[in-house]
Amino acid sequence: MTHGVALQRVALHTRLKPGKEAEYESVHAVIPPDLDEALRGAGVRSWRIWRDGLDLFHVVEVEDYAKMRAVLRDHPANIPWQARMSELLDVEDDYSGNDSGIGLVWELP
Repeated sequence: MTHGVALQRVALHTRLKPGKEAEYESVHAVIPPDLDEALRGAGVRSWRIWRDGLDLFHVVEVEDYAKMRAVLRDHPANIPWQARMSELLDVEDDYSGNDSGIGLVWELP
């Protein structure tokens, strides 16, 4: 909980285009300040990404994942970021679906 708000923890999986590993990591070395502000304004408290070869595994802690996606869908800071990501990712996220992340199977209590 953050400031009395229960957070959702959402796991995501994306995949890089072959040969884009170093470029992806380079692009993520510095997140644009306006995108950082947009993510935080949309309720994101943390976003971590791990890479195994071409596979990317994300864990997002957010107040409301569906609301976050709705806020970011047409946000002026997110549109160019998603365009850049579409150059690197195997499948682009166009924010059109009801993405709810990867289902949790087990967690050590």
